[in-house]
Amino acid sequence: MRLSRYFLPVLRETPAEAQIASHRLMLRAGMLRQEAAGIYAWLPLGHRVLRKVERIVREEMDRAGAIELLMPTLQLADLWRESGRYDDYGAEMLRITDRHQRELLFGPTNEEMITEIFRAYIRSYRDLPKNLYHIQWKFRDEQRPRFGVLRGREFLMKDAYSFDLDVGQGRAAYNRMFVAYLRAFARMGLKAIPMKAESGPIGGELSHEFIVLAKTGESAVFLDRRMLDLPIPGDDLDYDGDLAGLVDAWTCHYAATDDVHDAARYERETAAEDRMSARGIEVGQTFFFGDKYSAPMKATVSGPDGVDRAVQMGSYGVGISRLVGAIIEASHDDAGIIWPEPVAPFGVEILNLRPGDAAVDAACDESYGALTAAGKEPLLDDTGERPGGKFATADLIGLPWQLIIGPRGLAEGSVELKRRATGERRSLPLDDALRAICG
Repeated sequence: MRLSRYFLPVLRETPAEAQIASHRLMLRAGMLRQEAAGIYAWLPLGHRVLRKVERIVREEMDRAGAIELLMPTLQLADLWRESGRYDDYGAEMLRITDRHQRELLFGPTNEEMITEIFRAYIRSYRDLPKNLYHIQWKFRDEQRPRFGVLRGREFLMKDAYSFDLDVGQGRAAYNRMFVAYLRAFARMGLKAIPMKAESGPIGGELSHEFIVLAKTGESAVFLDRRMLDLPIPGDDLDYDGDLAGLVDAWTCHYAATDDVHDAARYERETAAEDRMSARGIEVGQTFFFGDKYSAPMKATVSGPDGVDRAVQMGSYGVGISRLVGAIIEASHDDAGIIWPEPVAPFGVEILNLRPGDAAVDAACDESYGALTAAGKEPLLDDTGERPGGKFATADLIGLPWQLIIGPRGLAEGSVELKRRATGERRSLPLDDALRAICG
């Protein structure tokens, strides 16, 4: 992409409403525009990151055996009355009446609808297990939306729902999602710590929040610091195997959010030198709630003995749009964003320091073509802005590599290559710089 043709409305001043780094940098880098309180338009740069995050989550869900579908944003109120949640959910639910006086709601989550879909088609234990997921926009009418995409009203979410015959199989499904979450977040450059948490309006007694530690996190958390060094499952992971031991390794240490923190247990189970308190950002949550929805909504299957029984269910959410903010909170400096490569909107920025100079233009075009062919998604700054402004914009949007090409360097047979994460700069021949970027 050539920057002269792109839409990148960067801001030089920090917007007054931005209280934390991710909100400030997303607005300044031209990733977002606020349309209403807690509701944002995702501009081209932000949208590219959103899709990168979504792709990683989708790949890990598919590897874990989940099956993708797509449910509508509007749901019938009667479904929620079946489960008993319509009146209990509270003011965060946006309730709507259409022209035919049908009561609808803008879905904050999809347990009822997916249960209704399941019961319409699945009748026998032979059709189990099933895990169905979708990636869809949700709406929760937060009383005080703040912190940009970390506490918005409209947000993009991946939610998956497992259906199993008995509790043992249901726990196995929970373990698969637990491990898939560890892998997905690690692929984005995040260390997300699973912590015991309240299940809230979703329900059930087994729940973990996946927390990214950050000074601006909305929750206080308490954990055994040894969890920071636990290894992430590799690509050779067998999702069809027994994952209980792996999950036990992550849950045997104390880790809890403040709403379920037990100080006495924490001190009893964690050595003084391993106790760590911090703040964190929730990026995902897993729930196992048994027959909370299947029993009242009559989602049953015939078991091996011919007896009908309510299926055992779990649900598993990942905040796709929230993750973009969490990644920035975990990876930025005073100059701007520092994107981990897997989620960077572009892989490398080529800075043409003198557009119109034949030699510089040729070198930039050669680099652009080679990096495009190599799948590195280059962004070519071919605008007429002064070099200082180009450097500031490049650091602000935070692409992993900056390839700086100017007449003075070319006359000496070199270009400058900068690694955004470390700030390291090297002068080297163009071919060597391209090889370095391509790995």
